[in-house]
Amino acid sequence: MTSVTPQAEPASGPVGGPAGKAGKKRRARGRAIPPELKRGARIQAAAAVLWLPQAALLAYGVGLLADTGFDATLYYLAAGLFLIGCLRSLLDERGAAMAYDAARAELTRMREKAVFALSRRSPLDRSRPASGEAASMLAEQAEMIVPYLSRFAPVRFRVMLLPLVILAVVLWFSWVSALILFIAAPLIPIFMALIGWRAQAASEKQLVALGDMNGFLLDRLRGLATIRSFHAVDMTALRLRANAETLRAKTMNVLRIAFLSSAVLELFSALGVAMVAVYIGFHLLGPLNFGAWGDKLTLAEGLFILLLSPAFFEPLRDLSAVWHDKASGEAAIDALEELSRHDMSIIDGGSAENGGGHQAPSIVLRDVDFAYAGGANILTRFDLDIEAGEHVAVLAPSGYGKSTLLALIAGLAAPQKGKIEIGGVSLEDETAAALRKRMRWVGQKPHIFAGSARHNITLGRPVDAEQTRSIVGQVELSHVIGVTGNGLIGENGAGLSGGEALRLALARIAVDDQADIILADEPTAHLDHETARRIADSLLDLAKGKTLIISTHDEMLARRLDRIVRLDDMRGNEPYWPKRAAE
Repeated sequence: MTSVTPQAEPASGPVGGPAGKAGKKRRARGRAIPPELKRGARIQAAAAVLWLPQAALLAYGVGLLADTGFDATLYYLAAGLFLIGCLRSLLDERGAAMAYDAARAELTRMREKAVFALSRRSPLDRSRPASGEAASMLAEQAEMIVPYLSRFAPVRFRVMLLPLVILAVVLWFSWVSALILFIAAPLIPIFMALIGWRAQAASEKQLVALGDMNGFLLDRLRGLATIRSFHAVDMTALRLRANAETLRAKTMNVLRIAFLSSAVLELFSALGVAMVAVYIGFHLLGPLNFGAWGDKLTLAEGLFILLLSPAFFEPLRDLSAVWHDKASGEAAIDALEELSRHDMSIIDGGSAENGGGHQAPSIVLRDVDFAYAGGANILTRFDLDIEAGEHVAVLAPSGYGKSTLLALIAGLAAPQKGKIEIGGVSLEDETAAALRKRMRWVGQKPHIFAGSARHNITLGRPVDAEQTRSIVGQVELSHVIGVTGNGLIGENGAGLSGGEALRLALARIAVDDQADIILADEPTAHLDHETARRIADSLLDLAKGKTLIISTHDEMLARRLDRIVRLDDMRGNEPYWPKRAAE
């Protein structure tokens, strides 16, 4: 009937391990370029091609001036040069603006996808990232995608187009000059690729270090009161300084590689332009009378080739300038895509309207199988029937899935097999919101926000002050300083004991009269005997007329409920203690 395998409870960890280089390359190749970004890149490429007629007019004007002296034709050449320059500038600005807007829109889409995935990520998902790490990915790391998309994609388009056009034009006049450019050009991408692999790896390590430091800082800020209490401020500062030093070293390594790639490109482009200039100079002077298809280059033709030679390497130089953006951008995209993938989702969807019931519902689990990713089954063909209004204790040693069972009933994870029905309604995406509105969860470590006790109890729900005071008295919190009225409580319940924090969580349940299912996850753990008894009294008092399920190690608390379900016993669905209805 029931099979349960012990296994460690889930823990949050980093967003999955880094994928292999081959897998990342396949993902990078498979990413579609937004159409608006393509249009912007094409417009910028067209602006770059306009340098050819500009260079032709300039070279022709200089040649004309050298041959015939000043002529009225030069005015027309200057006007044409100016008009083409204006058109080129307008096209380049328009294309850059379109590319930037498209990159921003794509970043927004990626962020929305990642945030949606995070919102549906189960708290039981072991690959769930720390909140500080996720915030770092969505904020500063994600911003690296904009320069990558808006700059690298247009530059790559120009690299594929402009050098080929210039090479064809130069070849028309001089095959030697074209040969020099043709030999110099492939050396640059080869060395750039070799350096780029190191740059990609260095950028990924830098992003990991940045995420680790942000996660560490956020965690320590949350526990600042505890750090002060244990006089661990100096130790925390030293740890933070070490993390910052690690980040500094990794950032400098990325910059060192970026400068190295620029130096390599400048070396080969300077050599290529210099060799073309030397050939043109000696050709015009006479010693080298070959290479122009059996003819001799004119001054205008030679100058035209010289003007095109730097433009031939300009897209490659721009590529070097944005190569660091590419490495950082692809690492950021990989991080966002990893954030968007998850092994386990909550059951979510539908409308929360009409979620409250008029009476406590029954809960039925049939043939439920559940396992964590890469682990053995926690539940196998698990059956459980809980009657309407029944109080049930789920008892088992740690690792047998007590908390997991409660999470499945709450829809915080979906079973791999089987079904869960609450009040005769199947727990699915279409019904989850309405069913979850009927539930309230009490954990062993409820989160207490910094602020007034009233706001912590009401959580924004419309509750008047008189009702709040009544609830505070009901859960025995009136004696605590700062809880009555609008007294302030510290973040994470600073100033409250563990038992007082649990009573405040019970007060949250008492506020909502629509809830008719209470799920309590080890509410008396780590409490002394007297505090545990008082918490149990308050919980059972609040649960009158409601369906209550408690996961616990506490045998005394379990005996006070209608039934005990032992997950470590094959009789798990049988009554272990007689019904209290007989009392």
